[in-house]
Amino acid sequence: MLIVSSASKMPYATVFNPIGNNVGQPLEVFQPMASDSKDCSSPLTKPTVPNPVKPEDLELLAKLEEANRKLEADEKSLKALPNYTGTPPTHSRKGSGSSLLSNSSLNSYSSNHIVEEEIASENLWQTWGRIVNEWDNLKKKPTNLKELVRKGIPHPFRGLAWQLLLNVHDSPAKERYVDYLKKTSPSEKLIRRDIARTFPDHDFFKEKDGLGQESLFNVMKAYSLHDREVGYCQGSGFIVGLLLMQMPEEEAFAVLVTLMQEYRLRELFKPSMAELGLCMYQLECMIQELLPNLHIHFQTQGFHTSMYASSWFLTLFATSLPLSLACRVMDLFISEGMEIVFRIGMAILQMSQEILMSLDMEGMLKFFQKTVPAIYEQDQEKLIHTAFLIKYNAKKMKRLEKDYTALKSKENEEQIELRRLRTENRLLRQRIENLEKESASLADKLIQDQVTRAQEAEETFILKNQLASGKQQLHETQRKLQEADKLISEIKERTDSINVATVLDDKIAQHLVQQLQEELISVRLKDNETAAVIKDMKVKIKELEDTNQMLQRAPSNDVQHLQEELIAVKLREAEANLSLKELRMKVNELDQFWEKHCKNNFSPNVSEVKNCKHEVRILQEELMTVRIREAQSLSALKEMKQKVMELETQVKT
Repeated sequence: MLIVSSASKMPYATVFNPIGNNVGQPLEVFQPMASDSKDCSSPLTKPTVPNPVKPEDLELLAKLEEANRKLEADEKSLKALPNYTGTPPTHSRKGSGSSLLSNSSLNSYSSNHIVEEEIASENLWQTWGRIVNEWDNLKKKPTNLKELVRKGIPHPFRGLAWQLLLNVHDSPAKERYVDYLKKTSPSEKLIRRDIARTFPDHDFFKEKDGLGQESLFNVMKAYSLHDREVGYCQGSGFIVGLLLMQMPEEEAFAVLVTLMQEYRLRELFKPSMAELGLCMYQLECMIQELLPNLHIHFQTQGFHTSMYASSWFLTLFATSLPLSLACRVMDLFISEGMEIVFRIGMAILQMSQEILMSLDMEGMLKFFQKTVPAIYEQDQEKLIHTAFLIKYNAKKMKRLEKDYTALKSKENEEQIELRRLRTENRLLRQRIENLEKESASLADKLIQDQVTRAQEAEETFILKNQLASGKQQLHETQRKLQEADKLISEIKERTDSINVATVLDDKIAQHLVQQLQEELISVRLKDNETAAVIKDMKVKIKELEDTNQMLQRAPSNDVQHLQEELIAVKLREAEANLSLKELRMKVNELDQFWEKHCKNNFSPNVSEVKNCKHEVRILQEELMTVRIREAQSLSALKEMKQKVMELETQVKT
């Protein structure tokens, strides 16, 4: 029950907290009582405890609350008002200029309208204070709660109301939260990276490593450990940030766990994001049914639903609408479920249809990112009111879900078939590649065989030519052979005649050979003798040289003896010159004889019978060689004798 002294005297509201062990203790909330603040983005602060209220004031407030409840429930009395439009009582109502009402009645209605606004505001506070204090009884009437949530939860009650609506005040997730903070998550780096991009302009989160960012990190880390299948998804950070603006970390974690498990958010944030695909399909079908022209425009521009609506479902409009309106959406989401996301999205599209129809794809993207938050900053109630006027058929959504499941099943089957076909195609391609390689190798082999055949054909042609030329040569050779046979027969005839003539020559040749052998022996003996004489002469020359040297050292005075010796030496010199001359003449005669002999032996007639006289010729050549050597030896002997005589002459002189 809400306890308040007066709207003008007491600017704080005291709410009794029914949660936890301290049941009945006052929960102090700082909030002006005159109007409901629409700023839900600032964290709650705890004021000082107000003074106790008198029982008389409590009774008065109870009566006012009852009167307001009756006034809101009496639709007939509201319709009786001149300007009634069916809007919620929190909206202002402007007076009508109808002439049926007097000036006094208009003035009376204007004053009554202001009073009703103040009463409605105070009544909303009192109602939520009573709901918080009497939750165990009032939660059994969900219809009334939904109506109250649609009117809006006052900001000071929002965090507590969310926990009560989700029944997380005694959630076991709070106890596990501290344990999760002590552990390490594999997603910590990703969370740290994305924290600065979560509500970057909000005071609570803009400070790096501040209280807001650390709280956001702790809750996201704890949930990534709590649900490892989902882990961390970037869009969930905005939902957690929205929760942290209303409640501490532990409560925010418990609320997040409940939202994930009971409100289809977990399916949205799974790595496969199958639920997000379903939501896109359902939303597109709603657009096609309710806004066909806009759907055609989207299709024409290639503007797919996921390009603008994914963030609606992943962040619950926290990034697409002002924060105060995002808090209202969260109120409704907790109360209504995923249905409200479809309603709000369709309301935005319906209210912006004319603008969107005039934009291209790039313009529509900018419109959803920049213009939509500014449009609904001031006129939030109109969007909420329009959202609840949208035709939403739960049965049709179920049918669409079944259709989507069947479609996905078919797509999965097609994907399986496609994968099978791709695998088969890959195998066929590999087989084709192998066949192409084999074909290429066979083609190469065929080409090589053709080249080989061409080479063999060329070689065969060459061999044929060679065979033809060989045959021609054979004929020529046979002809020449016949001619040679004729020549041989002629030679044989001549040889026979020569053999008859050379029988006598053989006897002469044998006799000549015998003579030449004997002469060769004698010449060799003379050669040996000459060599011995030369050796003796060399010794004698050596002795004479020694004697000459001795005589030169001791000359004799016998002049007469020397003269006689000189005469004798001159005589010997003359004899030696004569002998040398005779020897030279003999050598010349031998040379002439040898030349004549060679001419006679190498004549054409002799060559015809040289096979018979080969041995004789060898002996003759050897004999002549020996004779020449003998002549040379004799010449050398003569020269040595002459030298001896000269030496003797020198000695004597």
